[in-house]
Amino acid sequence: MARTRGTNDRPAGDLATAFTLTTECLARPLTVSIPIIYHPIGIMTHDGTNQGFFGTNKTVLDRYMRVEIPDGKCQAMYVWVDGTDENLRSKTRTLNFKPQTPADLPEWNFDGSSTGQAEGSNSDVYLRPIAMYRDPFRLGDNKLVLCETFKHNKKPTESNKRRTCLDVMTRAADTRPWFGMEQEYTLLDTDNHPLGWPKNGFPRPQGPYYCGVGASTVYGRDVVEAHYRACLYAGINISGENAETMPAQWEFQVGPCEGITMGDDLWMARYLLHRVAEDFSVVVTLDPKPVPGNWNGAGMHSNFSTKGMREANGIVEIEKAIEKLSKLHEEHIKAYDPKGGKDNERRLTGHNETSSIHDFSSGVANRGVSIRIPRNVAEEKQGYLEDRRPSSNADPYVVSERLVRTICLNES
Repeated sequence: MARTRGTNDRPAGDLATAFTLTTECLARPLTVSIPIIYHPIGIMTHDGTNQGFFGTNKTVLDRYMRVEIPDGKCQAMYVWVDGTDENLRSKTRTLNFKPQTPADLPEWNFDGSSTGQAEGSNSDVYLRPIAMYRDPFRLGDNKLVLCETFKHNKKPTESNKRRTCLDVMTRAADTRPWFGMEQEYTLLDTDNHPLGWPKNGFPRPQGPYYCGVGASTVYGRDVVEAHYRACLYAGINISGENAETMPAQWEFQVGPCEGITMGDDLWMARYLLHRVAEDFSVVVTLDPKPVPGNWNGAGMHSNFSTKGMREANGIVEIEKAIEKLSKLHEEHIKAYDPKGGKDNERRLTGHNETSSIHDFSSGVANRGVSIRIPRNVAEEKQGYLEDRRPSSNADPYVVSERLVRTICLNES
């Protein structure tokens, strides 16, 4: 089932050195002081603009990106999930034709010993295209290609969670499972400090940041807006974005998507997020608790419905689903982060708008429970439920598969 789909000022750190740059202007020396920050991987200037790392220049790059590609050729960026079950990799090849569907694209391979997916003595891992998107960076006829990964014996790699998810979605197709996932994330500076936070302290307590506006409240909106447009251009079914409760924390939503499309679109949206942030010299983390203490963590709240839930008096089906989920709480917790629940232990504490990882709970309009029924759903007696347990770094294929197994297929 392959698819085609349509900065801030900072003081110098330990590695920083201030220089005075002197230029000649009208035969009279003019001294201009610009802080130059030395990073382990480059130099950045902070004169009110973000010029990126020393030796790179986005304006010069644009000159080359406008060079025309010969007729009949295009660039295809192959994207895949690596052996961490969290990170994405990519590489590009030239095609001597313009693909119309993923089936048109050739299989490829990569060095799996460098991505945690193979041993060096037998390192080739195959890339099989399964979804194709428009490329918002290269534009034109160029493509982004989401791929599954297969071992030398053509069996799925351990990080290829799409295979079993697709099987489950196929078996449950008659129930018409819809998903909408809310991807929370945190923006960091290149020193892995939260973007916009004081270097030797903390910002104001939580309160003014959620859906906030203003330079003293919101950090990194440029990244968010650019990512939103990139997703729309690519053909991802992105449905919104907002600033979150912790400063420098944001969220975007993908959906509603039916079946396997949910995982495909969210993984590619994650890739675009990292790629866009790269252009702004900003780091994205999906860690579910990037800052310890009284700061909100990051989740991937997953909204779910079946055809029966969306019909008149579907609240009965929603309540049946919640009962099924209550009996398999531990199984879901293990599936809801890539470390079998260990990441979520730091987040699901029963505080900061979370439930306890040890207990199952549900309620109407309650953000401190495992499963929330939105107020409008309770009033209209039809709609969907929200599973608030998945962590921000969870695999959407695993989460969607687990929900369908429990609710639609009655599998433990």
